[in-house]
Amino acid sequence: MTVTYLKKAGRTAETDQPDVRAAVERMLAEIASGGDDVALRLARDLDKWDGEIVVTQDDIRAARDRVPEKLKADIRFAHDNIRRFAEAQRATIHDCSVEILPGLTAGQRQIPVQAAGCYVPGGRYSHIASAIMTITTAKVAGVAHVSACSPPRPGAGIPPAILYAMDLCGADTVLNLGGVQAVAAMANGLFGLPKADILVGPGNQYVAEAKRILYGQVGIDMFAGPTDSMIVADRGADPVLVAWDLVGQAEHGYNSPVWLVTTDRALAERVMALVPGLIAELPEVNARNARAAWESYAEVILCDADEEMAGVADAHAPEHLHVQAADLDWWQGRLMAYGSLFLGEETTVAYGDKCAGPNHVLPTSGAARYTGGLSVHKFMKTVTWQRATREASRALGIATARISRLEGMEGHARTADVRLAKFFPGETFDLGPSDDPT
Repeated sequence: MTVTYLKKAGRTAETDQPDVRAAVERMLAEIASGGDDVALRLARDLDKWDGEIVVTQDDIRAARDRVPEKLKADIRFAHDNIRRFAEAQRATIHDCSVEILPGLTAGQRQIPVQAAGCYVPGGRYSHIASAIMTITTAKVAGVAHVSACSPPRPGAGIPPAILYAMDLCGADTVLNLGGVQAVAAMANGLFGLPKADILVGPGNQYVAEAKRILYGQVGIDMFAGPTDSMIVADRGADPVLVAWDLVGQAEHGYNSPVWLVTTDRALAERVMALVPGLIAELPEVNARNARAAWESYAEVILCDADEEMAGVADAHAPEHLHVQAADLDWWQGRLMAYGSLFLGEETTVAYGDKCAGPNHVLPTSGAARYTGGLSVHKFMKTVTWQRATREASRALGIATARISRLEGMEGHARTADVRLAKFFPGETFDLGPSDDPT
């Protein structure tokens, strides 16, 4: 069995990431020290925004009036799908308890965080879907206060469709703020916000680095690099659909990797021949991104068998994995590492990006090896509890005292000793370390 690269990437998104850490650290320190005033200055300098930071209800009503009814219907359609999927996820998360031994009961509770900050990108494109994905999921999880930030356009503020989506999905406070200053405002509780317990949502390299640096002070959904997408296809795949699906994902940005993995050389060669012409059909800004991604970051990989293709997919752990091959049930059961899986030519990654239901905030750069995407789980804490009777303390106390003394933790041992003495007066227990010196 062999893996042959018919097209090899000249660059990788990971190695080409600019080093922005020092600049972001400096900005975060300035904002932490200077608070609202520094964030306002950065909004003027970087967002070119000198209006109000907190969006008012009047602003939201005005935005709602400017959104065409057909677009409102599309946004409501997407919101309904994403909400229903999040509600189905939430229904799988339960409190529980178990009697571990007679008299000792332990359990877990599912508690939503109190405050979440959702970042909605607004650079190259107006990311309406990101507002729906992040805010809706937080509200379904039960988060008490959801803040949302998005870069304002000079003189205009947040685009009306994004603002309409934020309000529809339940954002409690919306800020005209982008970049590092937006992330820091939510993390530090500026402009009257509660301090966020978790920050979520995609963004550029500055936003991603700010979230990484702040992790620990706050939770984050994940550290995200450039979006990436893989198609696994066999000889039955439609080369036009495959080519367009690659081009559609490549338009995200110049450094967005796309991969085609196939067992059919003829399909691979046909797709490679089609892609440049399809890119040329796009508007210039989209074509520029897609062309750069295809020329420098895309790969086409030829395999001998389905199992070999599955191995390549698992090794890459792509953000989006689209299977356009026979026996979809086999692929669904076999594949082990991806952010979100798309099965069959009848669906496409763009459906998931915009409105299908599962979240589009997903692990990139191979992080799907160890984590999934944004879900209601990210906004919830699984906490544990225990309760014991006095009789249960007999066995627990003896074992705790012995293990603690073996470890050299005498204070721990004494907390068991005093309970045994109180609950079982007159009884004698062997509370020294066990005979095993290890």
